[in-house]
Amino acid sequence: MTYSQTQYPELPDCLNQSLASFGLSEPEFSQLDYERAHAYCRYLSENHYENFHVGTWLFPKTAREHAYNVYAYCRWSDDLADETGNTEQSLALLLWWRSELEKCFEGQATHPVFIALKHTADVCGLDKKPFHDLLDAFEQDQRVFRYQTFADVVDYCTRSADPVGRIVLALLGYTDNERRALSDKTCTALQLANFWQDVENDLVRGRIYLPLEDMDRFQVNEEDLAMPTANDKVKKLLRFQVDRTQTLFDAGLPLRKMVQGRARFDIDLFSQGGIAILRAIRACDYDVLRQRPKVSKIAKVQLLLGALGRGLFDRGRKT
Repeated sequence: MTYSQTQYPELPDCLNQSLASFGLSEPEFSQLDYERAHAYCRYLSENHYENFHVGTWLFPKTAREHAYNVYAYCRWSDDLADETGNTEQSLALLLWWRSELEKCFEGQATHPVFIALKHTADVCGLDKKPFHDLLDAFEQDQRVFRYQTFADVVDYCTRSADPVGRIVLALLGYTDNERRALSDKTCTALQLANFWQDVENDLVRGRIYLPLEDMDRFQVNEEDLAMPTANDKVKKLLRFQVDRTQTLFDAGLPLRKMVQGRARFDIDLFSQGGIAILRAIRACDYDVLRQRPKVSKIAKVQLLLGALGRGLFDRGRKT
């Protein structure tokens, strides 16, 4: 059963299917308790075809429960924005979702995601601003399809990526400006790495995140980006973006040593995973048009072992 159209808007099929697969229907929502709502968020986190980084098994158990709830909010927001195929419908759904967010922080949550998120916000002392910032970014994606400068792209990242890092830090009990600044560098870098990895996929959606000023500098036009393989000009442009993104990752690396326990493994993997994307782009000679660069399974295992090794080394130095 899908949402009642008298109370809820028409949703993308993937979200209706997630509710149906879990056995939820709209008439039940007003009677949901936290445990059932959280169970849905965890189900969505573990079964959606596209997963966010939060909620991995390396995340501290006490915070993992809340990471699932945050993930569900992010997943719904993303799908409301990108799974309709209609800009006006997406904007309407995001506006509705924003109103549900307000109800959540006012203690009037009725949607399962917000019932779960309200509990997390109360326990972890979360502010609603980062959640609104994410919606701002999703709305921006419906209106803005080109970015003139690199500063414009980074500004977009302050809403599309940085809020997730700040929320994760808050789940771990860190709200200081020093850690937030390092997290922002890492999250922005990861968002940029995803952009350079997905130039072709974004172009299909009508979006170009490569700054127009840099495209002009390297004499690259949209026709070049639509080619089946990257020419030398495109490769030089991508090399420039990859190098500046690496600098951001490097600047954010000290954050790993500023958190305690198992969380440092997850944060380390977060950074190293993004750096591995840059490495994959370099390995294909910056030809991101011929085939989307991917981090291999072997490389992922190496990243995990490396994070564990660094963590054990750090622990040994303290003893």
